[in-house]
Amino acid sequence: MLIRINTAQFLIVLALLLLLLFSSWRRLKPQEGVSAPTQTHVLILSSWRSGSTFAGQLFSQNPSVFYMMEPAKHVWHRLPWGSPELLQGPLRDLLRSVFLCDMGALLAYIEEPSMVYQLFMWPMSRALCSPPACEAFRRSDIIGVKECESRCGQTPFEKISEACATYSHVVVKAVRFFQMEALYPLLTDPSLRLRVIHLVRDPRAVYASRQAVSLHPDDLVIGNAVNGTPSTLGVMHRVCRAQAEMYLTALHRMPPALRGQYLLTRYEDLARDPLEHLAKWYQFTGLTSSHRLESWVYNITHWSTADSDQKPGISSVDPLEIQKNAKVASQAWRKHLSFQEVQDVQSICKEAMEVFGYKPAASEEEQTDLTKDLGFPNHSGWLST
Repeated sequence: MLIRINTAQFLIVLALLLLLLFSSWRRLKPQEGVSAPTQTHVLILSSWRSGSTFAGQLFSQNPSVFYMMEPAKHVWHRLPWGSPELLQGPLRDLLRSVFLCDMGALLAYIEEPSMVYQLFMWPMSRALCSPPACEAFRRSDIIGVKECESRCGQTPFEKISEACATYSHVVVKAVRFFQMEALYPLLTDPSLRLRVIHLVRDPRAVYASRQAVSLHPDDLVIGNAVNGTPSTLGVMHRVCRAQAEMYLTALHRMPPALRGQYLLTRYEDLARDPLEHLAKWYQFTGLTSSHRLESWVYNITHWSTADSDQKPGISSVDPLEIQKNAKVASQAWRKHLSFQEVQDVQSICKEAMEVFGYKPAASEEEQTDLTKDLGFPNHSGWLST
């Protein structure tokens, strides 16, 4: 009986995926006569526990940006039996709609949406907490998550599209892509002006951070462990391999005309000098900074060491807290992981560490000696055309 139920579930999900993939092809095939886009579109491409929440806020708090954090989460929630690779078609289709401020695409994944609070992590978007979405704050304000959540959650869902259309830049964060080729239709879409910022992090730090936060539902999808317990190291292996392959594809196999649309950034380089990378990102995406925004960035990345020296680089109170000493947080894994754990991660993520310029720790003494840098000099930058 159990086998028949699982087979029925599989067939239903397969039918849904085929329908969504067909829809993706219909929407993403080349269109003639499309006028040049008036907005700039930015994809923060990353993986879980890699600093992308912080990176997203560097864009979200800019008054010219409409930001959405992980709308693709709704796809994985609705289709939990699909593989990461197979789900990329629906993800890409949804991202295109979001970039074009067509939030109607979310109706397929959110049951009877009526209020903005039904959108995953909506308070992380300053744009949804200011006019025209919500009148509680000014559009130029730097808005905290808790303040936003307490005053703007009852905003009608249809206001999301209305607000999106009033901004010059639409920025989306996504951690659920496993192949760079899946993004080619977006990069070549004449209705989009897309820039991709690929944010990566030392796999040892990612592994340490994973110990502080449960990612079980997503790990089930990544590990194809239906109703089981996914292996953390197995999940890390797939994620590391995907991040390395996406970069290598961009570096060696991406069409030359698209290379100027891709920028690689290591979290450790961002943590060492947030303002330098803010300027680089804004130059890459055509945004303008301000003294107020830069002061805010400095303040949230230079908290006391005591506040950052908790569990691997993340606050014990709020797993999405971004206020920390960025330099200390980026190296916290060196204190919190055993040397055996470090060796395990270095082994399964060897390719990613080599590709992104992370040095393996040869001994426990080298691991804990914070005077020794385990990353090669700044490895971030964009590809030349």
